[in-house]
Amino acid sequence: MNKTVNINIGGLVFHIDEDAYQKLTRYFEAIKRSLSNSSGKDEIMKDIEMRVAELLTEKQKSDKHVINNKDVDEVIVIMGQPEDYRLDDDGEEKAAEPFYPYTRSKKLYRDKDRGTIAGVCTGLGHYFGIDAVWLKILFLILFFGFGTGFIAYIILWIAMPKAVTTSEKLEMTGEPVTISNIEKKVREEFDTVANKFKNADYDKIGNNVKNGAERVAGGLSDVLINIFKVFAKVLGAIIVIFSSIALLAICFASIFMIFSSSMPNNYIINHISTPIGLETPIWAQGILFFLAAGIPAFFFLLLGLKLLVTNLKSLGNVVKFSLLGIWIIAIGLLISLGIKEATQIAYDGKDVKKEVINITPTDTLYIKFKNNDFYSKDSYNHTDFKLTQDENNKEIIYSNNVSIEIMPTEEALPYIQIERLAVGKSAVESKNRAEKIRYGYKIEGNQLLLDNYLLTDVTNKFRDQKVELYLYLPKGTLFKTDENVQNYDRTSNDFFNLHFSSNEYIYKVEGEKVKCLNCPATENDYNDVDGVNSEEVNVTNENDSTDVVTVKVNGKTIIETKSGKEKKGKLTIDENGVIIKSN
Repeated sequence: MNKTVNINIGGLVFHIDEDAYQKLTRYFEAIKRSLSNSSGKDEIMKDIEMRVAELLTEKQKSDKHVINNKDVDEVIVIMGQPEDYRLDDDGEEKAAEPFYPYTRSKKLYRDKDRGTIAGVCTGLGHYFGIDAVWLKILFLILFFGFGTGFIAYIILWIAMPKAVTTSEKLEMTGEPVTISNIEKKVREEFDTVANKFKNADYDKIGNNVKNGAERVAGGLSDVLINIFKVFAKVLGAIIVIFSSIALLAICFASIFMIFSSSMPNNYIINHISTPIGLETPIWAQGILFFLAAGIPAFFFLLLGLKLLVTNLKSLGNVVKFSLLGIWIIAIGLLISLGIKEATQIAYDGKDVKKEVINITPTDTLYIKFKNNDFYSKDSYNHTDFKLTQDENNKEIIYSNNVSIEIMPTEEALPYIQIERLAVGKSAVESKNRAEKIRYGYKIEGNQLLLDNYLLTDVTNKFRDQKVELYLYLPKGTLFKTDENVQNYDRTSNDFFNLHFSSNEYIYKVEGEKVKCLNCPATENDYNDVDGVNSEEVNVTNENDSTDVVTVKVNGKTIIETKSGKEKKGKLTIDENGVIIKSN
């Protein structure tokens, strides 16, 4: 039967048998002897006792558990043996017990000593083993970019305990909580405080007290310096935020371009206009874009960090000059590729084809643009170019770069002139490229059927291929358009104004202008509606004594003033061209 006693260690009460109590007492006394000449002895002992209490608490299996020799031995193995450990009862030096390395995971605490506000980022940096600066940048981005950084910081501030004791500070950094580490930590803190007092210039302090005016002036300068520092911090935070966002965008865009070849349907080429065309591979453009735009953004980020963090470690001259050299090379390559690309479009090439449209003067010419559902289901879609496959799964370039212009002619019959255009690095190359454009059209009776797209092989590359249609119509020709013509019509409104309100309108070529024979008079903006030589004027105003009505007839403006209640007048032009009024 063993005798038990109650003891208090670190503010906690334990039930311990007598033999274990004697061993633990000798252990503490040995530690005190080893610390007899140490500064901060009491603080070290307090931390050691609290750590021992924590370990003994972990050994307790229930409230009735009694601490025994085995429990004490395990605690001593974790804490380590004091250097001059001797047993008091026999005076003989006892062989030190073997030390077993004890691995302990880090605990999450707030490091208020090194932290700027609450020590949250510094504590997280200890826990995850990264520099706290990057965590601060992340919180700033979340705060200004998404608005969640402030809430997350407050939650972590509340949830994370502050590292107060030496044991907690060691656990925060992942160091084993042993006697030597506790002693080392306390001594470092004690020496830091002692050095501050030791290095203090008391004569200077006395002189500052005597010279109050100088202290006030110095205080004002300190205020100004602090204001400048705050401004620098704010500016640094702004630079860090925007440069970080820019750097992320550049990285994503570059990766997107580099791996574009693995994306279906040539997504990059078909949906994003890149500064360099098909001559240079998209992946090469992605790498050059990353280097040319990413390196300056990275240096701006470093500039912001230097303003934000006082003791930021420099990259070193080797890294800086290496990045500068890479950036210069990337810019040089981009310039050379840009010049090369410019030479690819130096010359214009044209292939012209003319075909007469055999219709009688009394026939009405129907002009229609038709769509190919294989390439596009939307007849209104206007695509400069895209890479796709034809019916034989052959890669081709598809484009809606087609236009039509109505022109007058002195010829007896109407005719259409098809001009296929492209650019190249020489006149011969551009003309050959233009001749390889595939464009379809048909003349069936009095119908002119035009494709709303062009095709060419991928080997011809995209070099501003387009088709320009010129429809020459003699005087007196009647024609009608479908609703799709408005998407491709480039005729000057002074000669031909296409009315969009209906596709049932019939047009007639008359000298210097095309007239619409059945358009409403309200659409006579360009004086092209046939038969409009009169206009009714309705005036209704019972409250005002005078109404001023402006009427425009065939380009002439007539101002008529009426008084009284509702009146209705009609202005017409007689056979001599004189404007007259009738009621």
